[in-house]
Amino acid sequence: METLESELTCPICLELFEDPLLLPCAHSLCFSCAHRILVSSCSSSESIEPITAFQCPTCRYVISLNHRGLEGLKRNVTLQNIIDRFQKASLSGPNSPSESRRERTYRNSPTMSVASERISCQFCEQDPPRDAVKTCITCEVSYCDRCLRATHPNKKPFTSHRLVEPVPDAHFRGLTCLEHENEKVNMYCVADDQLICALCKLVGRHRDHQVASLSDRFEKLKQTLETNLTNLVKRNSELENQMAKLIQICQQVEVNTAMHEAKLMEECDELMEIIRQRKQVIAVKIKETKVMKLRKLAQQVANCRQCLERSTVLINQAEHILKENDHARFLQTARNVAERVAMATASSQVLIPDINFNDAFENFALDFSREKKLLEGLDYLTAPNPPSIREELCTASHDTITVHWISEDEFSVSSYELQYTIFTGQANFISLYNSMDSWMIVPNIKQNHYTVHGLQSGTRYIFLVKAINQAGSRNSEPARLKTNSRSAIQAGPQDGSQEAEDLQRWAADGEG
Repeated sequence: METLESELTCPICLELFEDPLLLPCAHSLCFSCAHRILVSSCSSSESIEPITAFQCPTCRYVISLNHRGLEGLKRNVTLQNIIDRFQKASLSGPNSPSESRRERTYRNSPTMSVASERISCQFCEQDPPRDAVKTCITCEVSYCDRCLRATHPNKKPFTSHRLVEPVPDAHFRGLTCLEHENEKVNMYCVADDQLICALCKLVGRHRDHQVASLSDRFEKLKQTLETNLTNLVKRNSELENQMAKLIQICQQVEVNTAMHEAKLMEECDELMEIIRQRKQVIAVKIKETKVMKLRKLAQQVANCRQCLERSTVLINQAEHILKENDHARFLQTARNVAERVAMATASSQVLIPDINFNDAFENFALDFSREKKLLEGLDYLTAPNPPSIREELCTASHDTITVHWISEDEFSVSSYELQYTIFTGQANFISLYNSMDSWMIVPNIKQNHYTVHGLQSGTRYIFLVKAINQAGSRNSEPARLKTNSRSAIQAGPQDGSQEAEDLQRWAADGEG
């Protein structure tokens, strides 16, 4: 029935044909729709001459009119009879194709979701009108309970009318054309990307534009929107996951920060405790050294005082004897005093200690400049800078290669790790590096060189050096080194050390 109804639908008004005209191109058109085409052509034309031709809205065939105008076209009586029988068949049951189409449109419309919108009765004469309880899809009118009983008695033809929950009146009226009054939009202009009516395509500015049916455009746009919506939902899901990861990282940053701050306080407290303990130890050493030096100096002072007292007594005796003028008495007493003075003079040279200025603590110094510099350089540990392989220093034999490298952060590196594999000619080194299964690893290297044994002769290898400490690790740039071939060694000079060294250097530098 729906297929038959589409064949009986006018391409202009999209309703069943009413008083259809049979056009020379064998298509049909409502008389009133053809009249609207002529009226629109007259209003859009600058001349006042009568319109003598128009285009068929279906095939674009030019229909010529005689002096009688539309009356000169034949009526499609057969089509009208088919429409009449179709309408009678539709009235025999409640499932009219046109009404079913309207009801499906209504049910699929977003208007159905607006349950809280107040819809007034369109048949009430009182002011304000009562609220509608039903909407007749056939009449396209909303009724209150009283008006519904008055206008839709339980008898034919009203028994075939479809009643649904109230819907806004604008839903049935549909969208109207902006250029042609009271004309419903029924096609889509692809060139201007807008809704148009049939008159816009026939006589309006869209006559030469590509148009599409609303259903085709609806399906295409709906599919595009669903695809984009799916992508957007997927993207939102990815963003939510990304945001969750970022939030988790932020939380981890907070936790790590608190942990590092606590570690910093702990380490600084330990340093301060070490400084406090060393301060006490050095202070005790200073006090002990002071007591020892003062005790030694006090003993020397006592010795000097004792010698001074004895010397003072001898000086007084000698001065008293020197005042004696009697030669006999002087000789009798001076001989003994003279011996004692001579002995005291000789002994004083021995008893008087040498003064050592080191005992005055002047040679004692506190120099913490090195420690201060270390304390000023306190900072959190970072991963070491990438080491650099010195290819010009590397050497090779037929089965060994000695790799040399340097590192700017040598003192912060706890160990090195040497990685190597056979070079397969891959241009993309990243893909080669990702296949770590084929790499040999030599861990825990403490020096900045290493000799790899058991290699294949005449084979090119890729080497990497990783510098490691507690904060992380970084890799050097890859270096390609080659072992010597056995034939080259056998063909070379047996006693030419310089030539052998040049051969090893060539193998280390690689070909080309």
